[in-house]
Amino acid sequence: VLLPKRKLLKHIDWALNIMTFPVSLKGRSCLTLKDFSPEEIKKLLWVSGDLKHRIKHGKEYLPLLQGKSIAMIFEKRSTRTRMSTETGFALLGGHPCFLTSQDIHLGVNESCKDTARVLSGLCDIVLARVYSHSTLEELDKEASIPIINGLSDLYHPIQILADYLTLQEHYGSLNGLTISWIGDGNNILHSFMMSAPKLGVHLKIATPKGYEPVKSVIQEAQRLSRQHGTQLILTTDPMEAARDSNVLVTDTWVSMGQEEEKAKRLKDFHGYQITMETGSVANPDWMFLHCLPRKMEEVDDEVFYSSRSLVFPEAENRKWTIMGLMVSLLTDYTPKTPILKF
Repeated sequence: VLLPKRKLLKHIDWALNIMTFPVSLKGRSCLTLKDFSPEEIKKLLWVSGDLKHRIKHGKEYLPLLQGKSIAMIFEKRSTRTRMSTETGFALLGGHPCFLTSQDIHLGVNESCKDTARVLSGLCDIVLARVYSHSTLEELDKEASIPIINGLSDLYHPIQILADYLTLQEHYGSLNGLTISWIGDGNNILHSFMMSAPKLGVHLKIATPKGYEPVKSVIQEAQRLSRQHGTQLILTTDPMEAARDSNVLVTDTWVSMGQEEEKAKRLKDFHGYQITMETGSVANPDWMFLHCLPRKMEEVDDEVFYSSRSLVFPEAENRKWTIMGLMVSLLTDYTPKTPILKF
């Protein structure tokens, strides 16, 4: 069959893109991006961007998950994780089942082992938002279906995928960007540390003394930075971290389960609020990210609601990236749009 020149070139480009990312994630779990190669992370972002383009902008109906179901286990409350997963899975033709601690007593009335085996026979994939990362590891060990980390005390990989897609859309590429984290050494930061070097992204981290990332995560991030030739800086000075950065990021200083520590934490994080003064030492093109919900002490209104803030596109991209992840873990879907520039 002879194709017009334009269509032929487009077909060749598409074929070359597939050859560039000959990876399949079908059947895999996603507990941490530590387990994913650079090519696999890029493939997830490409699929996510492709679905966003085809469904949101192209108005296509893509029932890629028709006939499939997902069990959504939530030990912690959520807005973005629940809404993005539930609406995204339904938009793709599947059936989401939402399970709170009142619906499923994970590890209490029924062991994690038994729950994992039961759900493996009732649905196609599980997303679990839990307190302890070990709960996810046990679910994954016993289940015969993919498990997605919807948030644990150690990692929050699905948030970071949304952050990367947001930055790729804004800057046009990720390689060479510098992200500055100013805040607590928590699960969001851990996920950045396990993935940023793989994408050629530099990390500058400012945490108060005593609130540093987990030591084993630091060691692995240092190894990844050496391997991929990126910069990793840890400091206690927010302005040092912000200097010459492209992206300023923070998160809550008081996570769920830490309410009794609130007064002490607010005192210890004094001086860490992100303001325009913080941005004054950053790169002229600096932008701001926050995974939400946000408190005033973390970032002031002037930054949060400014043209430098990407927090609401970031929140929307939670939907497209969780859709991209679920499609990738459950199908052999190949994107139809040109590969994103990384």
